[in-house]
Amino acid sequence: MCGIAGILDLSAHPIPGLDHKLNVFNTLQKHRGPDDDNIWPHPNRHVGFAHRRLSIIDLKDGVQPMQDINNDCVTFNGEIYNYVELQAELGASRFKTKSDTEVILKAYQKWGYDCVQHFRGMFSFALWDEQNDTLFCARDFFGIKPFYYTIVDGKFYFASEVKALLPFVKEIETDPEAFKEYLSFQFVLKEKTLFKNIFQLLPGHFLAIKNGQINIKKYWEVYYDLDFDYTEKYFEEKLQMLLEDSMRLHTRSDVPTGGYLSGGLDSSAVCSLGNQKNTSDFMAFTGKFSDGEQYDESKFAKLVADKEGFDLQILDIKPADFIENIRKVIYHLDYPTAGPGSFSQYMISELAAKHRKVLLGGQGGDEIFGGYTRYLMAYFEQCIKAAINGTLTPGTFVVTYESIIPNLKSLKNYQPLLKRFWKNGLFEDMDKRYFSLIDRTPSLSTEINWEALDKYSPYDTFRSIFYGKNVRKKSYFDLMTHFDFKTLLPALLHVEDRVSMAHGVESRVPLLDRPYVELAATIPSNIKFENGNMKHIFKKSIKKYIPREILNRKDKMGFPTPFSMWSKNELKSFIVDTLSSRKAKQRDLINNENVMIKMSQEGEFGRSLWGFLSLELWQQEFHDKQNKFKKMRIR
Repeated sequence: MCGIAGILDLSAHPIPGLDHKLNVFNTLQKHRGPDDDNIWPHPNRHVGFAHRRLSIIDLKDGVQPMQDINNDCVTFNGEIYNYVELQAELGASRFKTKSDTEVILKAYQKWGYDCVQHFRGMFSFALWDEQNDTLFCARDFFGIKPFYYTIVDGKFYFASEVKALLPFVKEIETDPEAFKEYLSFQFVLKEKTLFKNIFQLLPGHFLAIKNGQINIKKYWEVYYDLDFDYTEKYFEEKLQMLLEDSMRLHTRSDVPTGGYLSGGLDSSAVCSLGNQKNTSDFMAFTGKFSDGEQYDESKFAKLVADKEGFDLQILDIKPADFIENIRKVIYHLDYPTAGPGSFSQYMISELAAKHRKVLLGGQGGDEIFGGYTRYLMAYFEQCIKAAINGTLTPGTFVVTYESIIPNLKSLKNYQPLLKRFWKNGLFEDMDKRYFSLIDRTPSLSTEINWEALDKYSPYDTFRSIFYGKNVRKKSYFDLMTHFDFKTLLPALLHVEDRVSMAHGVESRVPLLDRPYVELAATIPSNIKFENGNMKHIFKKSIKKYIPREILNRKDKMGFPTPFSMWSKNELKSFIVDTLSSRKAKQRDLINNENVMIKMSQEGEFGRSLWGFLSLELWQQEFHDKQNKFKKMRIR
């Protein structure tokens, strides 16, 4: 796990001050690799790599950037978990190290661009092919590891974090289309970032540059080709087998491992199996808030720890921690995304870093198996519509409204959202209804200077993803989960990467293993979502690993952070001071005075105020510090 960066002159001209620029990258990404830092400038000075290292595999010899006898060079962030098997396949005697980094070089020499098809893991890397004068960059299947790039004055810059690119852009500006998407979803879509002219390489894509021409290609897709030939029992056993195999690979490490444990299904299964697969003392970490029972899930995490017999560290997170750390959180995120849980995860990662370098997490389970309560809301509406219209047919609505009723108790804490959802547009087309369910802009009005924004509609981009060619249009459940898999999941993984790497911790996500995800995508909705029982088949496959109290929970709400409650009490002065500064009142796109006027109207789990506070802190940390970043590029 590391921080990578580099520069390529698209015209193959020598880059002035190359070494200095590479060292700027390493300075800004120091937190990603506290163990080592190196640079590799090409002898012709037209390309160079930078690398910060967090040593996890082959602590002695896995130094990067790594160059081989062919003068190919790679800078790599992540883990190739099947590196042992690939070393054997590629000829173990040819390897000088025991690192997964060298596996990438050898795999590229054998398979070329197709090398990525052989990897199981999380990765982003850049590889210089000396013989072909080609820069080859790739990002893993799911977007676990980041890869950002920009083009300035004929030079291609890339890095693990946006902040490392900021010294080299001409101006730090907000992308207006991405801003609109953030207002709708609190994350952005496709390759955009909130920074104008800075882009991300999408999950499952590679980028190659030869003779100054940039070619971006998708190398992997998840296909929802439903398999009706097998029984529920078959899928249960197959998922169990693949998860255990994923855990076998994900626990490979030359340093001790631990886990994030929230008390939900996903993290409980991962930590339980992580403890069983671990060769040294396993530890888990969780957080709680002393602001009411709905904000303290540590008792469920303790059930798992007691069952498995491992140590559980519990952090009591307080409003003072928010005031002290929220600017650091936004700085490390690069740009705000995915809700107030990022603050909580940051605090837990800080605790975990005192004990472990590698942590296992449960990200991905909700998007793969359908764990969000909104799926139940949307599906229930479609069931009623189908029953009224007489269109309740297999393959379209696999759950009847009668059978879904016993599971509707899961909606108890979501009645305000349900009321808003059914207020307008009832029984419209599936894409419009799901967009209505997740779109946050209807609650916004005078807080935004809408006239300053262009006419771009996030709905059009949403729809192009929702109705992807890889998913059947008749399966509403798969359409919803597929959209979140493509958009929300990368946003959550963005948070997972930044808050862990902020403290020099490697976060691994075993549920996001390619064979496991590909099988899950073929499971019919009537098995995944039996009678509206969210994550039904996943629960069946992990039932022997976790306590029954967790398996049967109906009240799980993720990792709720009492931000709205705090905003009316302990955080009120901090928020008002932040939003009422001179610069805060002069923003082009946001009217922070009107944001403050509506502060008191925020619901218990509302996120509008969080979104605006994050945007203001983001602008203060980056837009308002343009000169600081510009000075860094000057020798």
